[in-house]
Formats: sequence, structure tokens, C-alpha cells
Amino acid sequence: MIPGSDRDHPSFGKSFGFAIQGFRIAWRSERNIKVMAALGIVALALSAVLRVPVEVWAIVIGSIGAVIAAELLNTAIETVVDLVSPEYHPLAGKAKDVSAAAVWVLSVAVGILGILLFAYYGLLRLGLIA
Repeated sequence: MIPGSDRDHPSFGKSFGFAIQGFRIAWRSERNIKVMAALGIVALALSAVLRVPVEVWAIVIGSIGAVIAAELLNTAIETVVDLVSPEYHPLAGKAKDVSAAAVWVLSVAVGILGILLFAYYGLLRLGLIA
């Protein structure tokens, strides 16, 4: 149910369309999502070059999805904060900073995970470890 309305939820197809629309909006307006997508493509390319096993592909794809989803949530939170607090307010700034920090923490963790995985499989492919 839509708040303030007696209409039912939109159909699954329409909801999917709204999700695609939201992604397009974020893609056009947020530089960080493009950077994250580019790094995700690099990670996928490294996975292919290093011929990692399927379990590692799952970790890489899940990590890419988690970071991009976190950035989308951060964008949504910042947008709502800007809507309800158009002028600067310390609590609005705090909400936006904490939301950005959540993306940063996840990104750092995924970056470390990627370094560990790709270093291991790189050394393995070079025959430097067994």
C-alpha cells in the first residue's frame, strides 16, 4: 500500500522498472558509483585472467553487488536528508557522514578481500606457492 493512498502496490514489472529508473538516476548523478563499477569490472577481469574457481567468482560478484548496493543506499539516504533538511543542520550532516562511512568501511573490507584473493591466485598461477 502506498502511504496516503488506497491503491495497491505497483505490479512486479512496474516495481522492477522503478528500480532500473533509480539505478539510472544514481548512475547519472553519482561519480562514486561509476568508480565502483569500474573497479568491479577490473575485479571481474582479474578473476578471468587468474582463472579463479567458482567459489571465488561468487565472492567477487557478491562483493561488487554489496558495494554498489551500499552506495545506492547512501545516495538514497543523502537525498532524503537533503529533502527534509535543505539548510545545513549538524544532525543532517551527521546522518550523511555516517551513511558515507558505512560505504567506506564496506569498500575497504572488500578491497582487502580482493587484494588477498588476487594476490593468492596470482602467486599460485606464477607457481610461487603450491
